[in-house]
Amino acid sequence: MKITEDVRRYAAEHGLAEEEALRRGMEEKSREFVEKGGELYAKA
Repeated sequence: MKITEDVRRYAAEHGLAEEEALRRGMEEKSREFVEKGGELYAKA
């Protein structure tokens, strides 16, 4: 899958284990979600 390839590439580029790359990615997306208002459905 493309997502798996992207995670593996990111991990390799940053010298991380895949699990650490996933954790960091989830933290980043969590911050982004909160910064955008934390709404489940974005208004168009």
